[in-house]
Amino acid sequence: MDDPGRRLPSGPSDPSDRSASEPGPGPADSPAATPAGCLRGARSADRTRATILRAARAHFARHGYERTTIRAVAADAAIDASMVMRYFGSKEKLFDAALTIDLRLPDLTAVARDDLALVLVRHFLDRWEGDPADDALLVLLRSAVTNERAAERLREIFAEQVAPALGETVDRRRAGLVCAQLLGLALSRYLLRAPAVAALTPDEVAELYAPALAAVLS
Repeated sequence: MDDPGRRLPSGPSDPSDRSASEPGPGPADSPAATPAGCLRGARSADRTRATILRAARAHFARHGYERTTIRAVAADAAIDASMVMRYFGSKEKLFDAALTIDLRLPDLTAVARDDLALVLVRHFLDRWEGDPADDALLVLLRSAVTNERAAERLREIFAEQVAPALGETVDRRRAGLVCAQLLGLALSRYLLRAPAVAALTPDEVAELYAPALAAVLS
């Protein structure tokens, strides 16, 4: 018979059990603080950022810089507008991030001079023909028509990438005119959709337009 004056232990008999009153795992033991948890968090952040950028490019493509709003981008990305601000800070910074563009030019120094114009035209056609609405370069071109910030960014991209890729054998004046012709083609075919230009197949464009570039390069 138990002694009524004796107090029984309040804790569990099995040392492996935890009582509700014992402290839980500290911050270092929580899943988010483990390497795997950090990796999952980083991947989630990357996915969110990529989703925002896709929505932003689509809006800038359809509406240009001025008419695109943070709220509209957030709605398309299915997140709160505060999250867009958290990741990018402002519409200007979002625009810059969405339109960080690598023209992905091939090694033009390895191309014969007589083939250079055709290689350039085909390179840009291949890029634009995939999905013009989602091409950051065309998004930038559309915005550059009405926004000076976008126009400046477009000038920088071509000056920093096309002219150096053409090499020292092509002087800066000719490189500038080549850039103007390529941008004119994009504007006419994909933005203005001039019927005579839009109706051509990519092969026809390359065949008819390459000689114009070749004339400038020669």
